[in-house]
Amino acid sequence: MAQPTQKIPGPDHPITVEVNPARVVVKLGDAVIADTTRSQVLRESTYPAVQYIPREDVDFSALERTEHHTYCPYKGDASYYSLTPAGARGDNAVWTYEEPYDAVSPIKDHVAFYADRVSIEELPG
Repeated sequence: MAQPTQKIPGPDHPITVEVNPARVVVKLGDAVIADTTRSQVLRESTYPAVQYIPREDVDFSALERTEHHTYCPYKGDASYYSLTPAGARGDNAVWTYEEPYDAVSPIKDHVAFYADRVSIEELPG
């Protein structure tokens, strides 16, 4: 009897991860939460591009880890942070893939922000 085929995690729709040559600044109001020239841009299917920012370039004093987790069949398990003191709009506003699948491995040790909860500016590098 034939063994069932094991599904290997990975994208079955277009996903690319590229270095962004621009400077990316993330603000909550007037407060700078992240500032980097080393972000990775993840483009997935028809979704808007997402900036993944290295942890070293993020002010973690403005974040608080939550118990919230999600799963993406293309990227893996995501953990979340809330923005403080942003109130409800800041809840689970930041996510990270601590062990992303190989297809998106450049986003490891990076975080991303929901663009409707912070301002994300791309400036000339």
